[in-house]
Amino acid sequence: MFSYIIRRLLIAIPVLFGVTIFNFIIINLAPGNPVEMFLDPNISADIIELRKEQLGLTDPIWLQYIHWITNVLQGNLGFSYSTYEPVSSILLSRIGPTFLLMASSLVVGLLIAIPLGILSATKQYSKLDYTTMGMSFLGISIPGFFLGLGLIYFFALELNWLPTGGMMTLGGEGDFVDRIRHLILPVIVLSIYVAGTNIRYVRSSMLEVLGHDYLRTARAKGLREFFITNKHALRNALIPIITVIGIEIPMLLGGAVITEQIFQWPGMGQLTIQSIMSRDYPTLMAINFIAAIMVLSANLLTDILYSVADPRIKYE
Repeated sequence: MFSYIIRRLLIAIPVLFGVTIFNFIIINLAPGNPVEMFLDPNISADIIELRKEQLGLTDPIWLQYIHWITNVLQGNLGFSYSTYEPVSSILLSRIGPTFLLMASSLVVGLLIAIPLGILSATKQYSKLDYTTMGMSFLGISIPGFFLGLGLIYFFALELNWLPTGGMMTLGGEGDFVDRIRHLILPVIVLSIYVAGTNIRYVRSSMLEVLGHDYLRTARAKGLREFFITNKHALRNALIPIITVIGIEIPMLLGGAVITEQIFQWPGMGQLTIQSIMSRDYPTLMAINFIAAIMVLSANLLTDILYSVADPRIKYE
């Protein structure tokens, strides 16, 4: 297993470099530049060109990339063009809220999806099955921004039960209860998508396993149906489920971009929108760099979990 992990990490290095090159080209091909975004339009063109030269924006793209990747390899992500703060310190203040939101949404979504998927498979073609599948398609079909705005209107504005956004009440202490109240609505938006996607996969994976001979043998031995379904069947149905979960971990970051903007959640999603609007190239590149690491890490973690869920899988 250890040698397999080392090989996967060595393969991930050139992939990561390829992703950064592609992202760097796409970002620099976008119209506009950070200098024109912040300088007074009445300033002369000579001053604008001088500022571009100071930031290295007049260099060829390939040279700009070499400077950027050299600094990254030295642990320096650069500084923000909009706030002039180190990008690393900005990201450190934003990763925690995003991780909290993503982890909570993933856990809540799976706690909904796995039991409902198992029930739907064991009660195939029943009213419960049709109802569950309908809820699954509904959860996938509702746009996150529409659901978020609807929840804000109903629970925050009409009922006044929950705050409209933010991570804590302004001027408050930000205690545990206050943070949970601010977390509820964005978690509902993301977890509904996670649950809607995974219910179908859990159901189909369980249906493939439930008809196997070893489960009939277990029933013939007199084992309880609950034990058969949740221990033997679920364990063997986990492989495709783990695959989907591994794919959804980085996808949650993309979903968090819109959700954090709607609920003004101070995470990396909101930072991404702000960086795009201000043409903050170093911050955007750092966000894309972290997102690429998340994707590669999720794929590696998925492979490791395969062998944990099914001991028959060995990596030599």
